[in-house]
Amino acid sequence: MPLAQTCLAQTSPEVSLDTSETLFSVLTAINACGFDTELDGSLPVRARVRDEVAKAVQASPDAAEVTQNMCKLYTDHAQADPARTLAEYVSLALYLNPPPALTLKGKEADLPPDAVVPIGILPTLPKFAELTKLHEIWMRQKPEYDALTDRYHGAVTKMLFDTQVYLKVVSTEYLGRGFSVLLDPMGAPGQTNARNYGSDYYVVISPGRGQAVKMEQIRHTYLHYLLDPLAFKYPAEMKRLQPLLLSVKASPMDQGFKEDTGLLVTECLIRAVEAHLTGSGKGKDVEAQRQQAVEESEKQGYILTGYFYNALVLFEKDPAGLKAAFEEILSKVDVRKEEKQAALIHFAAKADPEVLHLARPTGPKLLQTATQRLSAGDADGAQKLAQQALDDHSGDPGQAFFVMAEAATMNRDMPGARKYFLQALENAHEARVLAWSHVYLGRIFDLQADRDTALEHYRAALIAGAMIPEAKAAAEKGIQQPYEPPNHQPTEQ
Repeated sequence: MPLAQTCLAQTSPEVSLDTSETLFSVLTAINACGFDTELDGSLPVRARVRDEVAKAVQASPDAAEVTQNMCKLYTDHAQADPARTLAEYVSLALYLNPPPALTLKGKEADLPPDAVVPIGILPTLPKFAELTKLHEIWMRQKPEYDALTDRYHGAVTKMLFDTQVYLKVVSTEYLGRGFSVLLDPMGAPGQTNARNYGSDYYVVISPGRGQAVKMEQIRHTYLHYLLDPLAFKYPAEMKRLQPLLLSVKASPMDQGFKEDTGLLVTECLIRAVEAHLTGSGKGKDVEAQRQQAVEESEKQGYILTGYFYNALVLFEKDPAGLKAAFEEILSKVDVRKEEKQAALIHFAAKADPEVLHLARPTGPKLLQTATQRLSAGDADGAQKLAQQALDDHSGDPGQAFFVMAEAATMNRDMPGARKYFLQALENAHEARVLAWSHVYLGRIFDLQADRDTALEHYRAALIAGAMIPEAKAAAEKGIQQPYEPPNHQPTEQ
């Protein structure tokens, strides 16, 4: 573990500042294919690596042929905006296994939407790395890469620590989730790419000549890492605040914030925290600077920034951490008052680009969120997200129908639950979904006094859930005696 990662680990066990040979391999490949953005502002190591790769390609006809084939795919699918091209390849790199494999970590269907475009280089990328001896080039540059993490670890560690202190959060509360800052000079120094995949957050930065590390972008993504889970805990409050989405329709911010109350609330809270952390001290100039940041945020559509900024003034005087205080802060939002204030805002023509990549959640991301909504008791929200996954033809349809069936069960809609569990069986490939769909259908048919059909489903669950102890036990119990629900179970409608 590099020194920088060790230091950061002392602050938060799931936080790292590091480099990645996988990222290096992907970014070096697109450099070989003509990605020249901000080359003059890059560190000398970028030009040095490009020269070494060029010499390796010239020295080997096989390497030249593979590179030509790879670069044709790159050129054919390159975006008009080089920043978008870089963003796509960063997304792809974060989903790849380390060299020499350089294969997808999971199924192609699980890729984020922007990583689908550059996936065409995967058949040739490992061969390109092999024939240009890219691993050897990486090992020669590794000391300089390690020096980069050593150079920046102090500033990054301090920022993360100061953020935790302000929010009064304990780092051990975030075990099982990850936050990684990856440094690689082979990208464009002026661009920062931040991603959230499941419970893992990444910030990819390419240090340039004479540039300090982009601390604001790192802190913004770190605040998402710390605060994103809060909205899921309060689905009823998110539903209460939903009318505010109508107030921001004409704003220039990303469409995702206009469609999801949780995203909007979290972003407003993060911007309010950032405003409080702007400058140092308590002078009039500092406060004026902070108020200006709040005002600019609201003009972009983040209309609750001012409310949260004022609420944080009181929070700073309270010993409770933000996780404990958030529910009360949220409950005091006056929707009518905020709607009236929003109506007076003259929205800006443009919004700042969101640091954290906000591709519309699809497939697994949608279904993961839907499952989280179910766990939080928001059956309607879960069903809506699962239906969106089906409409978009992305993700596992069997899993989507299963979520809809569970939501129907939670809403005491037995006909709907039966319908969706049957559709889950028709579409599912995952053993867990198959087994539990049969178990729940067995219980539904027991409630309808159709014991023969119930037994068929329990026996099918035994086969599908042979390796799933909980499902197997539930099926065996169903075979032994008809299901008798507790009081809260759904009834026929």
